[in-house]
Amino acid sequence: MKNCVLCADILKPEEGELVWRGDDCRIVLVNDPDLPGFCRIIWNHHVGEMSELTFGEREVLMSLVFVVEDAIRHVMQPSKVNLASLGNQVPHLHWHIIPRYADDAFFPGSVWSTRTQQTPGSVLEVRKQKARDLPEAIRAAISQLH
Repeated sequence: MKNCVLCADILKPEEGELVWRGDDCRIVLVNDPDLPGFCRIIWNHHVGEMSELTFGEREVLMSLVFVVEDAIRHVMQPSKVNLASLGNQVPHLHWHIIPRYADDAFFPGSVWSTRTQQTPGSVLEVRKQKARDLPEAIRAAISQLH
């Protein structure tokens, strides 16, 4: 689709790190200073809704969502993991996998809510350190799928 930022597949360094790319999707570790460990899985072809995928494609995508969720739980040790596929602003199929903590900036609302608090810098620094291990954990888990 013309002008779709996710079809363009251009990831600026300040936006995040490409963790893994397959034929159908890619996984990005999002550079969000408030939410270390936030990942996004993006379908490589322009599709707006899950129902537009074949059953096999759905299985591929959801397997990756679960792999990333599990890696985030293991590496980041969050209180909760949020999964979201919205597409309201960018109608290109993608999933957000977000580690959540009672002290994160948006708790208890969604990460798109108004900031409710400030996470201590020392806590964010520890989480950023953990997030550095996430790409390898995700790649290792994906290699076990095949």
